[in-house]
Amino acid sequence: MFDSLELITFDLDDTLWPCFPTIHAAEQTLYQWLQQHAPSLAEEHDIDSLRTHRLAVAERHPDLSHNLTEVRLRSLQILAREHDLHADLPEAANAVFREARNRVTPYEEVVDVLNELRERYLLVAVSNGNAQVERTPLSGCFHYSFMAEQVGAAKPHPALFQAASQASGVGLERAMHVGDDPVRDVEAARLMGMRTVWVDREQGGWPGDLPRADLQVSDLRELKQQLK
Repeated sequence: MFDSLELITFDLDDTLWPCFPTIHAAEQTLYQWLQQHAPSLAEEHDIDSLRTHRLAVAERHPDLSHNLTEVRLRSLQILAREHDLHADLPEAANAVFREARNRVTPYEEVVDVLNELRERYLLVAVSNGNAQVERTPLSGCFHYSFMAEQVGAAKPHPALFQAASQASGVGLERAMHVGDDPVRDVEAARLMGMRTVWVDREQGGWPGDLPRADLQVSDLRELKQQLK
């Protein structure tokens, strides 16, 4: 199954680290910052209503669905104007969130396994999220990394896989993708001719209408064993 394998692409959120705790903590950090620097805004909005506002902005701008950073910035810009806040505040607030977004806690086996695999394969991170891998504890684990906002489209669109192939110089027929989402990761990669690995950390069910992944694992240790 893994003959001629040269390139492995990895999803990030819920594949290499848990997503919800990271986002929750980052939103709390941003809200505390707003309480200090934009008290009128924080008095009118809580974390949930800020999220609702941001989702409404995203719905009005479907062309930005791949760019979570820009959607958040536009939401903050609208709120800043409504509260007559300094024009620089949205950029500063967005930077606060972005820095906190990078404070991820990888699953316990991830760093060691990635470092081992990096010695044998080209590794590329491909994410619909906006964590900056080089500013996380996984800095140095990948040869390249791409976010949807960089390539102009989110998985299941093939742009992220194509960017990984172009940067590495490896055709997707010699590549494998590792991710947690059956549609955005596994099926999207399969349609590009890649081998596929479903990381099923939560022991969830597989959609009955999709072809199974080439390999199913509960963590990266199992993947490493299969690649021996």
